[in-house]
Amino acid sequence: MHNFPPAASSARPRVVSRRDALRYATALAGLGAASVGVRIPTAAAAAPPQLIDFAAHQIPAQQIRAAGYSGVVNYVSMSRPGSSFGAKPITRSYADSLIAAGLVIVSNYQYGKPGSSAPSDFTRGHAGGIADARTAWGLHTAAGGGQGAPVFFTIDEDINRDTWNHTALPWFRGINSVLGVQRTGVYGGVRVCQWAVADGVVGSSSTPGRRWVWQTRAWSGSQVDPAAVLYQRVVSTASNPGPKVGGLEVDVNDVLAPDCGQWNLHAGRPSGDVR
Repeated sequence: MHNFPPAASSARPRVVSRRDALRYATALAGLGAASVGVRIPTAAAAAPPQLIDFAAHQIPAQQIRAAGYSGVVNYVSMSRPGSSFGAKPITRSYADSLIAAGLVIVSNYQYGKPGSSAPSDFTRGHAGGIADARTAWGLHTAAGGGQGAPVFFTIDEDINRDTWNHTALPWFRGINSVLGVQRTGVYGGVRVCQWAVADGVVGSSSTPGRRWVWQTRAWSGSQVDPAAVLYQRVVSTASNPGPKVGGLEVDVNDVLAPDCGQWNLHAGRPSGDVR
């Protein structure tokens, strides 16, 4: 673990080593940032490339690019009953527009949510994991997602170890039975991410030491799991809205590894077919 640095508004300028600058430059190259026009960090101020996530509607690719972001984490799940999210699921035409603009795409699945019209996905156990994985993969591939790319499956609440062991872990085992471990990722707070890695239900990035872990700042205190490939630094809420892109408030995610599961790096099929 390492401590999360202060927010940009309160952080002091820091000197960054040549090694760190090169590391971020490599990450940007892997994310197609040269075509996006994202600035490579200098020794005066290093910042990782960032992806945004959102659900309300599809933000035009050129507006994402103009805002300086390298791509998106987008849903491969449907809208919940009684809701209509324009960005769920990602469509082939929208994905094509993002790719044409030099942006990258990472897939994530979330249908239910605490307090909504559908319960949290993980509460449906092993059988639910099988069904969710099949839905996610069908939507992922229909939109042009890479055959070897992971899908990040969401636990959008603070659960304890008992709930993980008896409810969420069987859900992930169901997902694994369809996609295989290597195509499975997790989204959640730091403890959920650690449990997923320890129990072997998430795959590995090609970046050494990194796993398919998308960690949110929520429920994480000041800790960032060293295995994470993405870190949700800004979680947009009514009381603390995120930045606006294309008129929509978005969540913002730091890219912590050159291989964060983006489609363009995972076009080939890994060993084991989707079942």
